[in-house]
Amino acid sequence: MKSDEKRPTRRSRAVAAKRSAILQAALSFFSQFGIHGTSLDKVAERADVSKTNLLYYFPSKEALYVAVLKEILDIWLAPLRALRHDHQPLVAIRNYIELKLEVSRDHPEASRLFCLEMLQGAPLLKGELAGDLKQLVDDKAAIIRQWVEEGQLAPIEPQHLIFMLWATTQHYADFASQVEAITGQTLQDADFFAQTVENVQRMVIEGIRVR
Repeated sequence: MKSDEKRPTRRSRAVAAKRSAILQAALSFFSQFGIHGTSLDKVAERADVSKTNLLYYFPSKEALYVAVLKEILDIWLAPLRALRHDHQPLVAIRNYIELKLEVSRDHPEASRLFCLEMLQGAPLLKGELAGDLKQLVDDKAAIIRQWVEEGQLAPIEPQHLIFMLWATTQHYADFASQVEAITGQTLQDADFFAQTVENVQRMVIEGIRVR
């Protein structure tokens, strides 16, 4: 009986591992070559599965692409989801900046692919952007607006603050080659990462601090 109870768990872990391998392989190709320049055969080979097996999990290249983008959104938006009204505003935004820069450091391919999709007009992600993403931004903008009304932040338009934080933190992933060419460093360098976090935090916090 105990052996039977364990089987679903082992199988579910194997399924999750295989699905994760496919998504990671797909991300690597999509972020370099886009959806049209990516071959499912190459993705399957990189993930060490057959193409038939890949299509069992993701019935088309478009379905795989959308699944990768949705996983990116989950990673990318996790720091924003953590923002709550009962947090101290400046501390919360300081923490948000660090978390977003960690995402840029740890998931640069994901950030670049998302940027590529946006530049193309988000043809396969418009539903997500107009639905769940917009609702999340509206919810968090309401929190920031409440902080402003309570006199805890300088008068700012919340959506523009969110856009600026996205642009600044993701720059270090989307334009990593440019950053490295100019500074000779990347976010993988611990000292440069710490310097980046400290400087971005200081510039943002000084801009939104109540005078």
